[in-house]
Amino acid sequence: MRRFIGVGLLLLLMAVVSIDAQNESSLKISSTCLGNIMRVDVGPLGGKLLEFAAVMNNSAILITPSLASQCGFSMKTDHLGNAMIYASLQNCFAQNVEDHAFTTTLNLRLHGNQMDEDELYQVAETCQYTAWASREIVCDHNYMEASECSRPLRGRVPAYIRQMGPVLASRPVHLVSLQRGEITTLVFFTPEERIMEVKEALNRGYGIANTPSRLVLRSPKTTPETYIQNVAGVPMTVLKTSTIFEKNVSVSSNTIAWYLPWHIDPLISSKQFKLLEVHMGINGQRITTAEMAARQYSLIVSSTHIVIKIPIGAVGGYLKSNVQDNQYFTSYTVEPMVELHWIEDTTHEDTRYKVLFPITTPFLPQPLQVIDETVPNKQIFKLILGPFGTDVALINITFPSEVLSVAECNVRGFNVMELMSPNSSSKVFILQVPFMDPVVLQMTQNGFTLYRLQLTFGLLVLPELAPLSHTAHLEAKLVNIVFGGCDHQNFYVLVEHGRRSFQTMVGKQMLTPDLGQKYGFMDNGTHFSLVVPFSAPDVVFEVQSESVSLAEDVNMQESVSSITVKIMALHDIFNSCIFDSFLLVCFPNGTMTALAVKLEAVPSLNTSRLTLRDPTCGPLFSNDRFAYFIFSGNTCGTTRKFLSNVMLYENEISLPDESDKSDESDESERKNESEEPVSCYYDINTIHTLAFRTKPLMNQPYAENGKGELQVAMRLALDKSYSLFYREEDYPISKYLQQPLYFEVELMRSRNPKVSLELENCWATLKEDRMSQPRWNLIIDGCANKVHPYQVVFHPVWVDARVENPSHFKRFEVQMFSFDDKETLSPQLFVHCDAVICDARNPLGGVCNKKCPSKNNEIRGQRQALSHVSSGLINLTQ
Repeated sequence: MRRFIGVGLLLLLMAVVSIDAQNESSLKISSTCLGNIMRVDVGPLGGKLLEFAAVMNNSAILITPSLASQCGFSMKTDHLGNAMIYASLQNCFAQNVEDHAFTTTLNLRLHGNQMDEDELYQVAETCQYTAWASREIVCDHNYMEASECSRPLRGRVPAYIRQMGPVLASRPVHLVSLQRGEITTLVFFTPEERIMEVKEALNRGYGIANTPSRLVLRSPKTTPETYIQNVAGVPMTVLKTSTIFEKNVSVSSNTIAWYLPWHIDPLISSKQFKLLEVHMGINGQRITTAEMAARQYSLIVSSTHIVIKIPIGAVGGYLKSNVQDNQYFTSYTVEPMVELHWIEDTTHEDTRYKVLFPITTPFLPQPLQVIDETVPNKQIFKLILGPFGTDVALINITFPSEVLSVAECNVRGFNVMELMSPNSSSKVFILQVPFMDPVVLQMTQNGFTLYRLQLTFGLLVLPELAPLSHTAHLEAKLVNIVFGGCDHQNFYVLVEHGRRSFQTMVGKQMLTPDLGQKYGFMDNGTHFSLVVPFSAPDVVFEVQSESVSLAEDVNMQESVSSITVKIMALHDIFNSCIFDSFLLVCFPNGTMTALAVKLEAVPSLNTSRLTLRDPTCGPLFSNDRFAYFIFSGNTCGTTRKFLSNVMLYENEISLPDESDKSDESDESERKNESEEPVSCYYDINTIHTLAFRTKPLMNQPYAENGKGELQVAMRLALDKSYSLFYREEDYPISKYLQQPLYFEVELMRSRNPKVSLELENCWATLKEDRMSQPRWNLIIDGCANKVHPYQVVFHPVWVDARVENPSHFKRFEVQMFSFDDKETLSPQLFVHCDAVICDARNPLGGVCNKKCPSKNNEIRGQRQALSHVSSGLINLTQ
């Protein structure tokens, strides 16, 4: 589905009479340091247009009027054609060395007429200024600047609210801040109170900086927060604000420490007071002392501060994962709370002060650990990988011979588990692989068998889908007497002949040639092997550690002496073969199958009499060893329970009570026979994807019209980096013919990566009416107009600090032009664009498919025109 949005941008063009440039040799450039201001003199200009840009990190940033007032620049010309540029030493682009030396580099560009080339000059000046006053104020014709030194304080004290008095031209500003700390919020008094975040203040044109020893605030004189106040009969422009700093936090390799002063001067009117209560909390909720101890939090009240210490990764916060060059990084976010209660002795008034303060640590490398918990006698590799944040998912495991998904690993007979840490917000992955699986490499040497498991974990960090891999190598060694293993269907027995003869019994039967043929007996001269299915009559079922397992009763008796140790070793091996995945299967459609087996401890059990919770639900099949049940989540007495992110369906297999069965000797047997639980867990938020093929339809269906509003904005950038843009107050903007104009169109207020913004048509008109004539096309059906003398150039959009979804942006460049028709010559030029909102996953063709359509390729979809936006005046200098 597509919707069309009309977007317009007004470009005003004015003709300026050109003046012949003066001789280059007559131009003089000089720079001077005037206290806390640097001045650059340029002249005479000889009628040329002067632009200047600040140089920082080998990049030149054009200083527009709005950027000048925000960053501490101003420029004026005198009646003789000389220009003077003033720059605050603390301007945005100055290289500051410990607040003593300030270096500012400017690029000066003189624009001539069409016959002359532009002239480019560079000037750099380093000003030494050490005579800083406690408070310094600069009032220029387009901005006000106030700065004050940070007062030294004892100890590690966090910054908090202090008030800055009015910014006046004739009196110093009252500005107090604590040493260091990050500015987070400004409170403006206009004179009413208005709270503004730093990001919003910067977008509104304010300049805010925290240098090594000073706090700087700069404001254009035209901001809505300034007001006029009479001072001794003199009207003066006033800006009054409070600055809020971030609390002081230190982060070590494993601990976060937050320091908060409990003697907060602005909130206490008297010097005598008592601190009655101190409480700590997480996410706005108090926690008890026992909870703090369990989470390893600490709360320390010193003579001056409250100190909160939280282990990184502790319960109450969460870890965010990141991957850089296949290295795993984590940051930890937690929001502690401190609540204070004090009473003042003189007024007997009590105060409660509560602070909720979110803390996020920087991304730090988190080396992954592989813990080998393999017990060789159990014939299963077991390893633990981690720790990870909860946003990491295990996708697959790569072995030397194949790649298996997690689901395929579990079907194969592996055991893949995810385990959350009880004392932290991290988790680990656990993997168990039987020795006898083909992915395990074997090597026999000196009476031992060496088992090797090489694998690579394939992981993803969500929701970014950032890939991460980690390789592990495990080894285990076993004595070659009797060993074996199992997969999801069979037992595998491998026996070394040894130096003495012995007899082998499978279950209670002697191993004869007939029985050996039944179980695939093979002998290579040094070893013989057997393959026994788990359903064979010689296999017995036992219960161990609350898990149903299968044990093959293979007894070996040596004809000459006892072999008890070998029997126990073999018995221990097979007790580790667990087949619970075959005993219970939970299908996605809610169907469940259960296989009840007769345990060795209850030989008299009649499996045909077993039922589910509903006595009418008996087994679909039964014999002297098994009972097989099939039922669904809403039948046979199955109950449902909601847990965290999962639904639990429960039933039980039991033996109905019989009044005639009262023999006390059978009582314990009946208890073993009854109430075998059956449980299935289903993820509530899991999405299953089904792929299928369909025949193409003759006619593509149309999407129905929907109600809603999408906002699209068009901007004009200063250069092709698209990092800075002209603002409304920057107009009029002077441009020459053929100078490039850099446009950006953005889909606003949308974070949906599944939609994309495409430009269908862009054109210029002489009137504000987008349907007016004449019309000059710039973009037609998503492509540049080939007949335009200065063709449109499209620029790619990449993810950066400002761009989250590149599909929501379109950027193009066109050179400054004018209509050729002399009769229609006008100083105003309007540019309009029709934008199309597309489904990025299912393009319909045409613009949505990002191809230039032919005449017969009609664009299908729904159109919706939104508000028409425009910018200010651009002068065409001719």
